[in-house]
Amino acid sequence: MFSKKEKGLMRKETPIEKGEIKAFLGPGSQFEGKLVFNEIVRLDGAFRGEVTSHDTLIVGESADIQADVQVGTLILSGSFKGNIKAKSRVELRAPAKVDGTIETPALSVEDGVTLNGTITMTLGENAPVAKPIELGIKK
Repeated sequence: MFSKKEKGLMRKETPIEKGEIKAFLGPGSQFEGKLVFNEIVRLDGAFRGEVTSHDTLIVGESADIQADVQVGTLILSGSFKGNIKAKSRVELRAPAKVDGTIETPALSVEDGVTLNGTITMTLGENAPVAKPIELGIKK
């Protein structure tokens, strides 16, 4: 179906196997409301509303999202307007366009991403908390 030449021009895939994605909103589709999920979900269409999960949300290049998002991990390549709160990390991949707030312990931004908003770096849920160490000689 694809020649070797066409395969070479394709964008790199997200390192998550397609079989691991449990729900998919394809290009050209539209959804408005509240999305709550476990496991991995990918959005490539238009979405308006709220997203809540402890797992991974993947937003493809063709996606247009206007939402308040609270997830474990967000991988974003499309257009986003709203608030992002991620417990683990946010990855902004070109050609992502973000207008809003991001709160996360880890953020990666590729060249070619447009980011307008505020970023707050927080401690992740698995981040170690510093404990005081007692020094001294035991008698």
